[in-house]
Amino acid sequence: MSDYLPFFMLPLAFTLMFLGVQVAFAMMLTAAAFGLAIFGPNVIHQFVEKIDDLSSNFVFAAVPLFVFMGAMLEKSGIADRLFEAIHIWTRRLPGGLAIATVLMCIVFAASSGVIGATESVVGLLTIPIMLRYGYNKSLISGTICAGGSLGTIIPPSVVVVVMGPLANLSVGDLMYGMVLPGFLMAGLYLVYIFVLCIVKPEMGRRIPPEPGDPTFMQKIAITTRNLVPPLGMIVAVLGSILLGLASPTEAAAIGALCSVGLTVLYGRFTWPGLYESLLKTLRVTAMIMFVLLGGTLFTGVFIGGGGINLASSMITHLDLSPWALLGMMLFILFIAGFFLDWISIVLIFLPIFTPLVTAAGFDPVWFCILFLIMIQTSYLTPPMAPAIFYLRAVAPPEITMRHMYWGMIPFIALQVITLACTLMWPQLVTWLPSVAMQMR
Repeated sequence: MSDYLPFFMLPLAFTLMFLGVQVAFAMMLTAAAFGLAIFGPNVIHQFVEKIDDLSSNFVFAAVPLFVFMGAMLEKSGIADRLFEAIHIWTRRLPGGLAIATVLMCIVFAASSGVIGATESVVGLLTIPIMLRYGYNKSLISGTICAGGSLGTIIPPSVVVVVMGPLANLSVGDLMYGMVLPGFLMAGLYLVYIFVLCIVKPEMGRRIPPEPGDPTFMQKIAITTRNLVPPLGMIVAVLGSILLGLASPTEAAAIGALCSVGLTVLYGRFTWPGLYESLLKTLRVTAMIMFVLLGGTLFTGVFIGGGGINLASSMITHLDLSPWALLGMMLFILFIAGFFLDWISIVLIFLPIFTPLVTAAGFDPVWFCILFLIMIQTSYLTPPMAPAIFYLRAVAPPEITMRHMYWGMIPFIALQVITLACTLMWPQLVTWLPSVAMQMR
């Protein structure tokens, strides 16, 4: 019976979470209880070693830097300027406001990868404008929730910074691998909105010409002033990572400095604003690192107690083909997304699944990107659906939960299409990392 003890860790941790115990404490309590049962007092030495490994992993230093970038971008007024620069080019298109919203979310995602900040800022800015022009409320909801959560799958991503060390993979390779699937998903969003608003113009009508519309040269000037500086920051952060000029942590430091520079450039820098950004960074980073600590202790006991070997043995007896095994794992992740947040899913399942996937002969980087797409889906699937909670906090009363849930369905389908494309063509993930390897 003791050989099967690690498998009882998951049900206990899930039970504690459903009873309202915070994720970090649920995993720590489970790790402590089963660690004492399996290893006795010696588990203390294992916990000390795991804590030391976590605290000395320099990759995690990128987390507060990326969070700080997102916090400073909220203060810089960049959202207003980005929307103006993008919308002047899309306003005559069917669904132009929604298209501009997704494009702005892409820029925000490529700037900081912090999801809550993106959705809150974009929602506050674009919801009143889309309502004023009579856009369908479900389309508004789906656009903001799906677009705002793109920070998971478009680099740089805080999620990837956490995933890399847990899967024992290069964060840089993961960022290379997520580029094409991420922009494929964003492109599907844009095509869907455009086609939908052509077929059903009442969903998002074109904005008619108005007196005082900017001329072509004025559009160029507005775009140069409002769009070029943020794009410069993106090039500085992503370019330095993808060209191998800087590690993710060093690139995050560059981005943090650039975000402060943008607030100064746009005349929005204040010392109270900087203090608020630092305070928010401290809170979010402490939350992430505390949950990471709980997850590290949990997986340490699970793996040390023979959980991985037992899982491999059971799967061998099931005689599943590699693709059936992969399908089962993705299905488990999809179901887990209904009830758990992203960090819980990553900490619980990634260390368990990655060795099994590698043993089955699959590319672990490819699997991690599939994992990311499933996490992306979890943002929109109720009852947890963190994207809906972010939207509810900023949406007016006339946008109801019914509008939000209906608005999610088409975008979840588009995420499933992205998953299918990535499964059928692994080169979407593996091509850029292989090119980068040749360049090094």
